[in-house]
Amino acid sequence: MPDTSPSVLIIDDDAEFRDSVGRLLRTVGLNARQFSSVPDFFSANLEPEGPTCLVVDVRMPGPSGFDLQRELAAAHRNFPIVFITAHGDIPMTVRAMKDGAIEFLTKPFRDQDLLDAVATGLERDRARRESEKALHEIRDRFEKLSDREREIMIQATAGRLNKQIANDIGITESTVKVHRSNLMRKMKARSLPELSRMADLLKLGN
Repeated sequence: MPDTSPSVLIIDDDAEFRDSVGRLLRTVGLNARQFSSVPDFFSANLEPEGPTCLVVDVRMPGPSGFDLQRELAAAHRNFPIVFITAHGDIPMTVRAMKDGAIEFLTKPFRDQDLLDAVATGLERDRARRESEKALHEIRDRFEKLSDREREIMIQATAGRLNKQIANDIGITESTVKVHRSNLMRKMKARSLPELSRMADLLKLGN
């Protein structure tokens, strides 16, 4: 099943450049939205449903591309960013990459370099979204467990044996086995190691 269509968001004060990038992206079947500034982008209040990558000029009138990167990070909006500039230098590149940028391209650049960077950004965002969706589903299953099942899951994934769990919470070992079987089914875990990985994702041991 194909996922929701990917989108590329171009943020640059140069309209001619935005149009040329948009045309390039269309040659590989990608649609793009254009924004002339960082405030223009934020005023759109976008929440794309599919994989998303930003193509951002570093230097623009008003807030810069780095300002945008910081604001997105502070808001936990983890869009991959491909930075573009006509006046790049090594410290600027290091700063962008250290803060999580996908690529830092200096104009003029090869079309293929931009397409490759955008493809990497979209794939990274696709993987992030799939991971977040899987975590949400695991958390939803855990919340549907009974209090007793949650207690036993926490102890079982901490390495406690059924007999030890029974002694700890004052029930019979056979009752622990019943609860354990039920919680494994509800969590859709096929083995204890798989259940333990779920517990790690939920940070139950922390």
